[in-house]
Amino acid sequence: MTDLATGSADQRIVELEIGGMTCASCAMRIEKKLNRLDGVTAAVNYATEKARVSAPGSVDAAELIATVEAAGYRAELPPPPAPAGETGDAGGQGAASAPASATAETRADAELRSLRTRLVASVVLSVPVILLAMVPALQFTYWQWASLALAAPVVTWAAWPFHRAALVNLRHGAATMDTLVSLGVTAAFAWSLYALFLGTAGTPGMVHGFELTVAPSDGASNLYLEVAAGVTMFVLLGRYLEKRSKRAAGAALRALLELGAKDVAVLRDGVETRIPVERLAVGDAFVVRPGEKIATDGVVVDGRSAVDASLVTGESVPAEVEVGDSVIGATVNAGGRLVVRATRVGADTQLAQMARLVEDAQAGKAQVQRLADRVAGVFVPVVIAIALATLGVWLGAGFPAAAAFTAAVAVLIIACPCALGLATPTALLVGTGRGAQLGVLIKGPEVLESTRRVDTIVLDKTGTVTSGRMSLPSVHAADGVDEADLLRLAGALEHASEHPVAKAIADGAAARVGDLPTPESFENDPGLGVHGVVDGHLVLVGQPALLADWAIEPDARVAASVVAAEAEGRTAVVVAWDGRVRGALAVADAVKPTSADAIARLRRLGLEPILLTGDNATVARRVAGEVGIERVIAEVLPADKAAVVARLQGEGRSVAMVGDGVNDAAALAQADLGIAMGTGSDVAIEAADLTLVRGDLLAAVDAIRLSRRTLGIIRGNLFWAFAYNVAAIPLAALGLLNPMLAGAAMAFSSVFVVGNSLRLRAFRSAVPTA
Repeated sequence: MTDLATGSADQRIVELEIGGMTCASCAMRIEKKLNRLDGVTAAVNYATEKARVSAPGSVDAAELIATVEAAGYRAELPPPPAPAGETGDAGGQGAASAPASATAETRADAELRSLRTRLVASVVLSVPVILLAMVPALQFTYWQWASLALAAPVVTWAAWPFHRAALVNLRHGAATMDTLVSLGVTAAFAWSLYALFLGTAGTPGMVHGFELTVAPSDGASNLYLEVAAGVTMFVLLGRYLEKRSKRAAGAALRALLELGAKDVAVLRDGVETRIPVERLAVGDAFVVRPGEKIATDGVVVDGRSAVDASLVTGESVPAEVEVGDSVIGATVNAGGRLVVRATRVGADTQLAQMARLVEDAQAGKAQVQRLADRVAGVFVPVVIAIALATLGVWLGAGFPAAAAFTAAVAVLIIACPCALGLATPTALLVGTGRGAQLGVLIKGPEVLESTRRVDTIVLDKTGTVTSGRMSLPSVHAADGVDEADLLRLAGALEHASEHPVAKAIADGAAARVGDLPTPESFENDPGLGVHGVVDGHLVLVGQPALLADWAIEPDARVAASVVAAEAEGRTAVVVAWDGRVRGALAVADAVKPTSADAIARLRRLGLEPILLTGDNATVARRVAGEVGIERVIAEVLPADKAAVVARLQGEGRSVAMVGDGVNDAAALAQADLGIAMGTGSDVAIEAADLTLVRGDLLAAVDAIRLSRRTLGIIRGNLFWAFAYNVAAIPLAALGLLNPMLAGAAMAFSSVFVVGNSLRLRAFRSAVPTA
């Protein structure tokens, strides 16, 4: 039995991959079946197609799988994690293991391709059938037989997933939207066959004219082929869009696992040997050159450098490390050569733990029961009962069997969810298309419900509120020193360095004084700064500690500017040449110019902003003060960000999270609404529900407004689709709906839903700059 997490000694947490679910009610049925087992508590996530089961030791995996299969669905254990070299990683889900087996991914791809093929074929075949039925001018002599030839493959082959699901549900005494689709399509097609072969509809030259009268009919001359083909086409469209969205559920984990280094230079007997990172073992010493990723978590045993951990921790300023300091796998060595001894590999690394956090947060999301599926649980059985009752009443009243069957079939046809199949996908297509024009990517209809509920928005600092790039906001020249000279000499020397702080100084200097001279010599002082000769001057640029190595004392004014910069959470860099301190430069992560305006607009949408960051409290408070955020949660470890979001949710809040880094991925997945900056990491983007392509917080305002508007359109569509069915069913049961009136009503409901959805094209950004 594969345990992905362990609870008490008596209970084990088992994860199963589930296949064959077609709607949220399928997940509910599997849950009920599993929960009937003694001591078992199960949660089935329809979006991720996984079941998380708490089971006693007496219940093994085979019994759980058999229970799911008995309900008519597929189930399997996820694959064991790949071995992590010599460490023999045998438990948990490691960094070397993918979120789903290759077999499962191949099967998901095959299902998506199958749906796409069926959808394309149904569109090509159904559109001519609908046009022939609705436009009398196109009805040539044998048009009805051509319609039959076109509709037959759609009703049989393209609609087979619905028929198969309906049969499975029937075996277990359940009814879903698949049942209604299958019944309606089958009834429409079967009655059309009756009318063609046994009635008068097959007569050459027969024309479907528009007769908007209400009168009983025997149905022997009526065709419903356009209903059968059209319903199949529209519902397949919705199913395909849904499947494609769900297919991306594991992409966050795949992107996260691909962040790490692929190979590593291991030191063995003083010789560097390049090996795949999977073969790295605890205790191995490995070399990390400037610009390379650190292969795994470890401790520095030789060297000194700056490590850029922004991708993993969100810390904007590279951290200086030396012998004895810990480093994290997947971070980047931005300075000198390091030798690191591995302390954790495979599933134990911080990167792998973050991957597990993302997966756990995704699996723990509340299931979104779609309105159509919830209502279908009652609507479908009621419609079937009304159809049977109609048939019985008409036969009992002495009417001809043809008239009785016409009325009963009319109930099923008029209840068939043609407009319902359009309600969500059309609004989603128009809404997402308009969102893309405004720099907002919406992943699916589940996202929209979250935007309506959120009342708190948690904002990551680095790369979200701030630019995530170092800048040079202030320059402090010593008495008698020209600021232009200070920038020219410091910028020239730093231009030769690859350190992010050095790059900020070089770029800032070039922007203010123009072209920079080329240093005559340059040397790096790892962890402290740089020195070299520029225009005949021996120039030093670096931390205040660098001056002590050169026996240079800063004057009172420069020392005060250093203290003031550090008090504001900025990085202070001193500049000296010819044996004397000439000034200080303050480097900081700059706040985006639009952040303050965006936060004010978010407040007007009813959201309370909270700043959440791994940076120190001083930096966080400075940034929060600039943009107007009152509540700050600082110095939060990457693994704890999701816990902070969960704690806010525990307070009864509905939380939106905005972030851009790998360290934000778990929190984005945990939040009720995850919003990723498109300028950030792929992991954050994949874990989020909404992506802001512009990387601008102002886009978050548009994202929430557009999502709420799209949800409103979808709800309106669903209401009118059901209202149309409910209003028309009594007329059908009384035999007062002839096929032309039913066809016109069906067409009107579909046109209304599409037209209502197209109103989203008129959505305008609240932000002029967008």
